[in-house]
Amino acid sequence: MASNGKTSNSFGVPLETYNDYGATDDTSSLANKDFLKNIDDEGPLDFNTKQRNDDPGTYFTDGQRKIDFVLVTEEEKLTEKQQQKKDKEKREQIEAGEEDVDVLHDKWKKKFLHHLSRAGLEMEEDVVESEKKIVTYTKLHAPWSVLVFYAEELSFKSPLQAHPNPSSNWSSKVLNFFHIPNMMAQQVPNQPLDYFTCPFKRSKLDKFLGHENKEHFFSNTERSAIVNEILQTATYGKRKRAEIGIDRLISEEVFMAAFPLHDGPYEKPEHYVSEDSLNKRQILHEYWGRWGCWNKYQPLDHIREYFGEKIGIYFAWLGFYTAWLLPASVVGVIVFCYGILTIGNNVPAQEICDSTDEFLMCPLCDEQIGCPYWNLSDTCGPAEMAYLFDHEGTVFFAIFMSFWAVSFLEYWKRKQASLAHHWDVLGFEEEDERPRPEFCAKAPCMEANPITGVMEPYFPDDTRARRWLTGLGILCGMVVIVIIFMLGVIMYRVLISIPLFQNKALRSQAQSIASMSSAVVNLILIMSLGQVYQLLAQILNDWEMHRTQTEYEDNLTFKVFIFQFCNFYSSIFYIAFFKGKFVGYPGNYTRVFGLRTEECANGGCLVELAQQLLVIMVGKQMINNCQEVAVPKIKQFIQRWKLKGSLGDRESTRWEEDYQLVENEGLFEEYLEMILQFGFITIFVASFPLAPLFALLNNWIEIRLDGAKYLCEVRRPVAERAEDIGIWFSILDAIAQIAVVSNAFLIAFTSDFLSRALYKYKHDGVLDGYTNYTLSTSPEGSMSQTCRYLDYRDENGAYKVTYFQLLALKLLFVIVFEHFVFGVGKLIDMAVPDVPESLEIKIKREAYMAKQALSELQA
Repeated sequence: MASNGKTSNSFGVPLETYNDYGATDDTSSLANKDFLKNIDDEGPLDFNTKQRNDDPGTYFTDGQRKIDFVLVTEEEKLTEKQQQKKDKEKREQIEAGEEDVDVLHDKWKKKFLHHLSRAGLEMEEDVVESEKKIVTYTKLHAPWSVLVFYAEELSFKSPLQAHPNPSSNWSSKVLNFFHIPNMMAQQVPNQPLDYFTCPFKRSKLDKFLGHENKEHFFSNTERSAIVNEILQTATYGKRKRAEIGIDRLISEEVFMAAFPLHDGPYEKPEHYVSEDSLNKRQILHEYWGRWGCWNKYQPLDHIREYFGEKIGIYFAWLGFYTAWLLPASVVGVIVFCYGILTIGNNVPAQEICDSTDEFLMCPLCDEQIGCPYWNLSDTCGPAEMAYLFDHEGTVFFAIFMSFWAVSFLEYWKRKQASLAHHWDVLGFEEEDERPRPEFCAKAPCMEANPITGVMEPYFPDDTRARRWLTGLGILCGMVVIVIIFMLGVIMYRVLISIPLFQNKALRSQAQSIASMSSAVVNLILIMSLGQVYQLLAQILNDWEMHRTQTEYEDNLTFKVFIFQFCNFYSSIFYIAFFKGKFVGYPGNYTRVFGLRTEECANGGCLVELAQQLLVIMVGKQMINNCQEVAVPKIKQFIQRWKLKGSLGDRESTRWEEDYQLVENEGLFEEYLEMILQFGFITIFVASFPLAPLFALLNNWIEIRLDGAKYLCEVRRPVAERAEDIGIWFSILDAIAQIAVVSNAFLIAFTSDFLSRALYKYKHDGVLDGYTNYTLSTSPEGSMSQTCRYLDYRDENGAYKVTYFQLLALKLLFVIVFEHFVFGVGKLIDMAVPDVPESLEIKIKREAYMAKQALSELQA
């Protein structure tokens, strides 16, 4: 719908305030004026803006009744020999006193469909034969009487009055202030209006906006949610045995799938049609799901309108997070460029490069196996590279990112509150969540629900606790396996470096090659273990018998995140805080399994940490993106191959096309991927300032990949309500706290920042002679010739006073850094209210007007 000038929609509401609609970063719904006018003042209202431009294929054959849900069953076409074999197996089952599974499933199906019919749903069947099977599509339609009954039961909110959908976009305001063209803005047609709503009441139907238009009063997402409620509560057997709901029937393979239809094809028609005539799926694909929209704001209201609040809030969070990565990326690039520009002023690196044969270094592994002595000047290149990740700007960036993480979470809470209010889910909670179908099927006994008094399947708490503890033990066991694999990678790195040191041509790059190759091996192991554990966690979570879907998802999230945290970050923590810290000294080296413990690679552990982060973070992102592109297409190919021959020469129907799509698997994997990325760019950012830039580039791709997946490759999910991102926010908050401590220790114990600062303090602010200052001499007789090594020890191997001075300085820095960052973070928390003041006023105003409206309705 065009919004130039003072165009009006069919409500007669001016649309000139729509210009910045759908911003990824800061779309809100804060009205700047009193929009709650008397309905009569609006003049005649037409509800045509709620027409959906749906494909004719989304209706029954009469072209009038909307298809709200589709159930699919499949029957194999057997050859005569296969049929005889199956009949024989059935006879054997009957003789053994077992019930015929096919007969039982047919009985369940008929009873279930009968109860759907009794609930008021109307049905139409479409039977399609392919080469290998017979597929039956049962199309469901909810008539008006069913819709109004369940809308009241489910506490749907319906519109009393429409008003423009005002938006506030900080990036657009900044660009306008500097008179810079906004390349991210776009005009999206059929923009949803904002409404003043109240809970739906059948008795007050005539007071709601558009009540005359029964066909379009309820949106497609509301219709499918109502039908899904009926499908989830309809029985197919005995209620006492919890034989209830479509989910369990799908798990028993009575039905193969159940899904609402997409609104039509996602491609635009080949012939010209006006933008306003496109269906919602086509609009989203044209203005959001295409790669050509990579630089455009997300149309969040359209996403919410099509997929529901739960998916809408995910894309809002992903867009908000991506927008906040932009300043972090800019600062990170500036810090990195500062290192490049000032690398010529790096005195320690110049001393190393100019030292030639001055510093003969002790072998990095045992002399007996051929490891040679080497000159410190051999590490000239790595020493210069180390400065890019270890200079004064790094400390500033670590502090900046700590404040960035706190501020990001605080402002997301504000954004979340604004969206929840705008989408009418503020304060939404599932009042009494029903038991999961799998729980109902496996629970050993029944017990009265303490709230409703209805008998429900029950699983003893003590048995569940024992199972949960067993699962926790298995989780700990898997973490131990991760540590074992990490030790294996360390052994690989030590063993592979030996022949590299023995090769004169590769000697100078031996540790770099060993480090980089081990990082690749580690990435492969991490991704493999991650896939294995997620399958194991799913099995454990099923076995633990969680009653509700929320409990199930929270426990699965806890298990998988704890494991993946250890899996992805253990090797990085090792390099950051342990590698090279317990080496010993010549003549008294620390050994594990007869081998010397690792020393840091040339240039220090911070360079190796940056390499490890680059390989694991970027490698993981590339693998995940390839999987997101390839896996759905492979699954679609397999599904189409199974159904081949069913179309013949005719064109496929909407329900056949949607059945060939991939089943929606939820948002768990999407959130997990982003949360792990958040950990990479905050916990270890002091060692790799470019991490936010790589995250930003990935997320620009991720938004389009996820959008294209939901629009083009997966079946349409049932719309779910949600007011926030759930348990993931608590995990983000925990990571932000860990990041402060981690960066403090990184700067203090892994970086050379404090040792250089102490030397400058003692030597009038100059670093001349710093290299010699950091090197110790091997004890007499400990090596075949006198050599130097990196440590603060005397000629007998005892620590110098300098070591203890530096240790005290490091501990003091950690304490001051943590207290400073946590203190300022607390001030930010106090200064930034979770709910914007203007939104609080609007909520109170709406509450007052709702009371006025209700009193008028009751009059």
